Amino acid sequence: MTRTGQDTGAPRDLGTGLWVGSTDGRVVRAASAGGFDWACVDEQHGGAAGGRENTDLIAAVRAAGIPAFVRVAWNRPELIGRALDSGADGIIVPMVDSVEQARAAAAAVRFPPRGTRSFGPIRSTDAVTAPVPARANADVLCLVMVETTRGLDAVDDIAAVDGVDGVFVGPFDLSLALGLEVTGLLADGGEDAPLRRVVRACRANGLVAGAYAGSVERVAHLRAAGFTMIAAVDDLAMIARSAAEAAAEAKAR
Repeated sequence: MTRTGQDTGAPRDLGTGLWVGSTDGRVVRAASAGGFDWACVDEQHGGAAGGRENTDLIAAVRAAGIPAFVRVAWNRPELIGRALDSGADGIIVPMVDSVEQARAAAAAVRFPPRGTRSFGPIRSTDAVTAPVPARANADVLCLVMVETTRGLDAVDDIAAVDGVDGVFVGPFDLSLALGLEVTGLLADGGEDAPLRRVVRACRANGLVAGAYAGSVERVAHLRAAGFTMIAAVDDLAMIARSAAEAAAEAKAR
């Protein structure tokens, strides 16, 4: 997960991820081991509330052999620090509308002198040693979410903030803000389309271009727009869909 710096060129490709809403570590580990490249524990709209529960879910993702991200509930340093102390490899910060908010998020994920993160010698449940601040600063990824018209208007400046490693789009909130259906937002292939503006800002700064799909059908639209980190499905919806398919198949035999 080491950050390579803000070199211009193609956005870094982190692949296809799993969105975690479950609070059961066994479920999270099984789902995370399904072949995804990363998983994100959702504290904003998912069931995770932080603390010990959060630590256990992050450990479950890492036990499956993939990086664990946390979408914190809000852009607050204590929430970001707690998620990192629990073992998160990266942080996704919602509703970032301005350069000032992006700077605050970037500072919260890194120790001084680069940032303002408080040092706590508990990295995660499976850690053996405390994190080395310089190494932790290099390894952690900070992604800020653009989900509003104000954030979209400022995306070029947000992407240029030192310490921001990627921009992550919440297409449902963004489509609401723009007065569009999410299908229309995803289908817009124009040069100045909202999603392509985000990707272009990431490309100009060598950042990760991330987005939430929520279904495998939406993944193709986001890849076509240039996104390089896509949350394909969430675990609970995936389980529900698989259960429905299995039940229907079994009844048909």
